[in-house]
Amino acid sequence: MSQPEFLIIAEGAFSPETSKTANSAIRYLPERIVGVLDSTATGRTCQEVLGFGGAIPVVKSFADGLALGPTGILIGIAPPGGQLPAGWRGWLLEAIDLGLPIWSGLHTFIGDDPEFAARAKAKGVQILDARKPPASLRVSDGRARDVDAFVVLTVGSDCNVGKMTAQLQLVKDLNARGLRTRFAATGQTGILIEGWGIAVDAVVADFIGGAAESLTVEAAQNADVVLVEGQGSLIHPAYSGVTLGLLHGSCPRAMILSHQASRTMIGDYGGREPWVPIPMLSELVRIYEEAARPVFPSVVIGVALNTYDLSDADAKSAIAAAERDTGLPATDPVRYDPKPLVDAVAKAHAAWKVSR
Repeated sequence: MSQPEFLIIAEGAFSPETSKTANSAIRYLPERIVGVLDSTATGRTCQEVLGFGGAIPVVKSFADGLALGPTGILIGIAPPGGQLPAGWRGWLLEAIDLGLPIWSGLHTFIGDDPEFAARAKAKGVQILDARKPPASLRVSDGRARDVDAFVVLTVGSDCNVGKMTAQLQLVKDLNARGLRTRFAATGQTGILIEGWGIAVDAVVADFIGGAAESLTVEAAQNADVVLVEGQGSLIHPAYSGVTLGLLHGSCPRAMILSHQASRTMIGDYGGREPWVPIPMLSELVRIYEEAARPVFPSVVIGVALNTYDLSDADAKSAIAAAERDTGLPATDPVRYDPKPLVDAVAKAHAAWKVSR
């Protein structure tokens, strides 16, 4: 079966920070995106909205999007709570009637909705709920400690700071150096890009560690390096649980700390004003290393900054400040050369091989 070419629905929310799924699909799978639906940004291109994506158009209406000839529909946002916006139901039903498969990363499982399920079955249309966890998962038992691969987990100062993107920017260069590297997707967007994984934020809490362990063990087969996609933040009052589950379940030998350089507070979730300040990066390094130590000691080996909203001068200043604060190599692996982080992983992998 050929891969669909998507019309992305991101109505009212297509921007650098509010449409993570859409943005990553556009960055890493541009050949499979025909357009984006967002009436508030209509007439612009993805390049103009995001700073990448070239001439992929943003359209005003669902009819305009269908005119671009998509062979699938991708829900491009993942709002807090992951609920399907009520106004989108008609679009999805029309897409099903036209035989277009639906790809969703929402917490609301489209395929479990009686109306969508019945219509899809009648039309023979596939609905893919990327966040739906496997039917059977086990609790973690430490198997990830024993894999014959160097496991690196991205951790963050907050949600949506670039943990997945940082890892994806390293894969190609690490493989080019002869290190067989696999990316283990733990969220709906990573699953879309990589083609496999488990969305751990939809897993029952007791089994988050087991899901992370399962992914790590699978990715480590025939790999020298496994890059595990991070989620949330240990200092996030809503999402720290999934972060800790990933940290203890995947048993990483090293971590890369991700941070949006302009962000000083944990983001506004649920409509409340931010109230948790983001500490110095050196303090975050300590927090993550201390949290890992009782189960499987791990060290932070580099800092991946997200500087998309800074000038070039301010971005370079933020990178230099991160290096001074932590004593670790730092870069924005999207905006600049990811080499400092690639070097850090390669060096840590080589030291691990010698020490075994």
